[in-house]
Amino acid sequence: MTDWSRLHDAYGAAEDIPGLLDAVRPDPKDPGWDALWSRLCHQGTVYPASYAALPALTEMARQWSTADRQMPLALASSIVASADQPYGDDDPQVAYASQISDLAQLTEEALQDPAHAGDPSTYVYLLAMLLSFQGVEVWGEELDGLNNEEYEVPCPMCDAQNFIVFGEHGFFSTIDSMYMKPSTAAKQVPLRPRDPAALEGIAQKLHSRALADGHPGIASKLTYVFGDAQCAECDVVFSVEEAIVSRQY
Repeated sequence: MTDWSRLHDAYGAAEDIPGLLDAVRPDPKDPGWDALWSRLCHQGTVYPASYAALPALTEMARQWSTADRQMPLALASSIVASADQPYGDDDPQVAYASQISDLAQLTEEALQDPAHAGDPSTYVYLLAMLLSFQGVEVWGEELDGLNNEEYEVPCPMCDAQNFIVFGEHGFFSTIDSMYMKPSTAAKQVPLRPRDPAALEGIAQKLHSRALADGHPGIASKLTYVFGDAQCAECDVVFSVEEAIVSRQY
């Protein structure tokens, strides 16, 4: 049995966490989720109580339907992916390997739910969670940029913040944060998507999976995320992927 009084969360002793876990419901608007997130993954920081909550979150996801389990999966994936861990704590990928393996399988089941076939945003959201449970660095946290159809990244040469835009507003790089306004006169430089046949590693894996799962639009966006952009300030050409990764370090 876990002695929660000996653990701490963002606000101190964690003896209230079991009650919060027992009371929360699948509805994302349930205020219990805000309380749990604030205490267990506060601004991306995790605590001893955060890891201790993984078994309960795993069981919650197991008991709830594939349509209802997104909230426990999301909180668990953020805990697992956090790089801001308590000093001296064991790697959660090792200490909680069994729960994380189960969480990955539960996420896979949710990804295969036919209800998500016409919902690419939820698909990306779940796929990002899966990457976190699989220990894939960076992309478990960064993949949701696909839903936003934008990444803001620094130019590796001049450090100018470039908006990498791919979707409703076009496919370009710009330094104008208001690029979506029709009246903008800011410079927009076309992106250089990667040929799908040239994708490798995680890029190839994600592209192939998106196609196999019936999401060609997501697969197409990935060719831009793993392609090249030209800085709208200094004109240097750079890898979008490398610029995204650099923000994590």
